[in-house]
Amino acid sequence: MEKKISTFDIFCIASGVMISSGIFILPGIAFAKVGPAVFLSYVVAGIAALLGVLSIIELSTAMPKVGGDYFFVTRSLGPFLGLIIGFFSWFSLSLKTAFAIFGISEIAYSITGFSQIIFAIIIALFFIALNIKGLGVAVKFEAVIVIFLIIIILAYIFSGLNYIKIDKFTDFAPKGVNSIFLTAGFVFVSFGGLLKIASLSGEVKEPKRAIPRGVIFSIVIVTILYALLLIVVVGTLDSNQVINSLTPVADSAESFLGSTGFFLISIAAILAFISTANAGIMSSSRYPVALSKDNLLPQAFSRIHKKYNTPVLSIVITGIFIIGSLFLKLEVLVKVASSIILFSYILTNIAVIVLRESRIQNYRPTFKVPMYPFIQILSVILFSVLLLEVGIAAIETVIFIFLAALIIYFFYGRKKYNKEYALLYLIERIIDKKLCSDTLEGELKEILQKRDNIITDRFHHLIEESIFLDLKERMNKDELFKKISEICCKDLRIKSSELFKRLKKREKESSTALTPFLAIPHIIIEGKNIFKIFVVRIKKGVVFSEKFDSVKAVFVLIGSSDERQFHLQALSSIAQITHNKYFEKQWLEAKSIRNLKDICLLSERNRHI
Repeated sequence: MEKKISTFDIFCIASGVMISSGIFILPGIAFAKVGPAVFLSYVVAGIAALLGVLSIIELSTAMPKVGGDYFFVTRSLGPFLGLIIGFFSWFSLSLKTAFAIFGISEIAYSITGFSQIIFAIIIALFFIALNIKGLGVAVKFEAVIVIFLIIIILAYIFSGLNYIKIDKFTDFAPKGVNSIFLTAGFVFVSFGGLLKIASLSGEVKEPKRAIPRGVIFSIVIVTILYALLLIVVVGTLDSNQVINSLTPVADSAESFLGSTGFFLISIAAILAFISTANAGIMSSSRYPVALSKDNLLPQAFSRIHKKYNTPVLSIVITGIFIIGSLFLKLEVLVKVASSIILFSYILTNIAVIVLRESRIQNYRPTFKVPMYPFIQILSVILFSVLLLEVGIAAIETVIFIFLAALIIYFFYGRKKYNKEYALLYLIERIIDKKLCSDTLEGELKEILQKRDNIITDRFHHLIEESIFLDLKERMNKDELFKKISEICCKDLRIKSSELFKRLKKREKESSTALTPFLAIPHIIIEGKNIFKIFVVRIKKGVVFSEKFDSVKAVFVLIGSSDERQFHLQALSSIAQITHNKYFEKQWLEAKSIRNLKDICLLSERNRHI
């Protein structure tokens, strides 16, 4: 899968999938539940979405992979819950896409009288074909649509502010303050598109910067647009007009701008629905790909078309499900989608807690949720409450999907899935018993190398090949030098006594302990094209001098005189690795030699080609 998505593309995709049916169709239904305070329900839903999406951003920057929240949950909580969240996210985004296509057909019906269901199916088939054609085409199409959409919405808001009547807000919350929060759960589907960014994170250029910027900016902007737009709607229409309309924003525009306003907002609504439908198929179709790659679905789902670089079968199956969803009742469609999205947010927040508490070294998000774990716990409680308020019918549908995933897991996926997950590492840490073979660490390492575009220069290869020692007992420098000499002499074809003698002589000239934590002994030996690095961790410390009496990281450099230039490059690389503010903590907490090597291999530094 090619990495073509930029920060601006993320903003457009996230904004496009939020500004759609959630604002052009739902306000009438939501107004009936809460009254003029409906705009506050959207603000509450936006704040809740921002809280929830912080964990998704953290996970996306640590593991930018196709499948997004499915991949995060699988690698943190295990394949069973991963399969469930994969199905939930796949279905919820497909339902939201169906919701958008329903919106397009509704507007088309009001203008032309053409059959809604036939028109909806034609639209669905168009977007299926567009996404098969290629990601680049779909993303560019999305960006153009969203720019025009935001321009029209801003024009509507600034025009409508002059026509607002304050008396329309007199009976602000006739059903009580609680109705504001209950309705927030109902309209939460309006923010469900944020999950789509997670599913596309494997196709994002520079994910560690692009994802946080694009997602946070989009949710803040869209929440503000929602609130202002709804204030104009409520302030310019009578209550009955809002309640009885499936196109309240267009009706509001017509009330103060005439037929021109109705036409422009209808165009904006169509653009919004188009952007959601396009992004919906684009992102939801990535879930079967991720499930297939982990052998939880047949391999055919992850096959990429050679010409278009798209998962054709996955897109087609997703499209068929979306077309089937068009036959559901509108309110059921909304409630089911909201329920599934809320459940997904709950699991992603739990995933962050498990990954952090498991202390997996190669879990390295570039964006970390502040106030951990308070934000995660608050989010889980908040989304659980909102989930209960959505209604029993929606929860029954969630249970049905849960059971379907359970059957697939036990009869297919359980036998084929063979990867580790963070919950095992957490249990291992609690019971102090080895349960894992560190394959998850290796998988995360590969992800980090791709995420950070790590170049494997000569220093990188040397570290991969180097001897690493992990010593438990406390010792003095002579004892350390003797042990190093005995182990390393074979690689250098030099007597251990001679190597020991040279290390001692170099230390007498000037101490190689640079800090209380770090020492870099380095010597020159006879020969040509020789350069070796030996690395030692001594948890209880080595006494180099009275001042540096507990050195815990020792990098030994041994090379021939013709390697002086590389000797300086190696010193520079070691200095950059050890100056990382987390180096000492990571060094002491590393559970294995492999972990110690990864600290050196994955650290940020200048790389010399």
